Amino acid sequence: MSQSKVSVAPVAGKGDLNEFIDLAYRLNKDDPNWVPPLRSEVVEVLTPGKNPFHDHARVQYFLARRDGQTVGRISAHIDELALAQPPEQGMGPGTGNWGLFEATDEDVARALIAAAEEWLRGQGMTKVVAPISLSMWEEPGLLVKGHDHPPTVMMGHDNPAYQAWIENCGYQPAKRLWTYELDVTQEFPPLIQRIVASGEKNPKVRVRQVDKKEFEREAAIVIDILNDAWSENWGFVPFTEKEAKYAGKKMVPLIREDLNMIAEIDGEPVAFMLTWPDANEPIREIGGKLFPFGWLKMLLWLRKPKPRTMRVPLMGVKKKLQNSRMASQLAFMMIEYIRRNAVTHYGASRGEIGWILEDNKGMVAIADAIESHVNREYVIYGKPL
Repeated sequence: MSQSKVSVAPVAGKGDLNEFIDLAYRLNKDDPNWVPPLRSEVVEVLTPGKNPFHDHARVQYFLARRDGQTVGRISAHIDELALAQPPEQGMGPGTGNWGLFEATDEDVARALIAAAEEWLRGQGMTKVVAPISLSMWEEPGLLVKGHDHPPTVMMGHDNPAYQAWIENCGYQPAKRLWTYELDVTQEFPPLIQRIVASGEKNPKVRVRQVDKKEFEREAAIVIDILNDAWSENWGFVPFTEKEAKYAGKKMVPLIREDLNMIAEIDGEPVAFMLTWPDANEPIREIGGKLFPFGWLKMLLWLRKPKPRTMRVPLMGVKKKLQNSRMASQLAFMMIEYIRRNAVTHYGASRGEIGWILEDNKGMVAIADAIESHVNREYVIYGKPL
């Protein structure tokens, strides 16, 4: 007996938005490695006026229904800042995106993707790069490797079936993103230790912890280096000042001074590395629900986190130093200092670095040198419209 027809319609009103949000929890509840996000965080991300991404983007959410039941969802969106980027870097004029994809079966997937594509065409787009949920700075790409373990904080986790469904709609891989994991209880190879020791003897070099008392100053330094260091990377979209403040406010509870480093040469900040305790560990335990008692467990954990895993979500070295020995030396110094502190002060045993673009030779070489290995792979697809 054939299934009933799938209908797709734009989200209209609070009730639809609640269905849009709730669907992910319903479809993924039986996946032992899916980490349910805090619902309040999801609402904030999707709401204009709360998430500054919406200040420079056009966004439309869609729901798929069959026989009166919600069976899928997708967002279609256009980032005005991405449109202004050079086409050779993946985005550029005429590029739209979709994301926040969930579906019960392939028929639903096809209907949702078709609706997103039609909306993007109606907005004048000529190609699509997806999935991106919602920003490149949030959860880009579809997980295609690493379904056997839960993601770290702010990394996506997808149904393995989605890969074939998306590719069957004519999508080809545009870029692969990797995360690397390593045992942080083990010292790095002797060569890396010598490189770190050499840097420590250089009077021009200083690697320091961030100062939370000077949060705005430190955040400005990091954003300045980030926008410079990543400006020629595939998929780069500038991080706005408003987005920096928004992200900083959200991440303040996770920031530990001894896990975040800024490197200076002759007093000039030229590199940084951010590291967060993996908040997905307690979020997974409370099932993504702060109430009635989840908030207390989260508060106690945040006061004195003892995570198994530390995640390095971002690092950067100013362009003028990239591809130089100094760049790798600064990176090794920051990684080593953070590794020591993570083990000594927090009892961590595992680190995860990423995401890293597959063709970022400098970062891939650093990951290889510290004997880490790829544990998760995400694919961003492309398709002409």
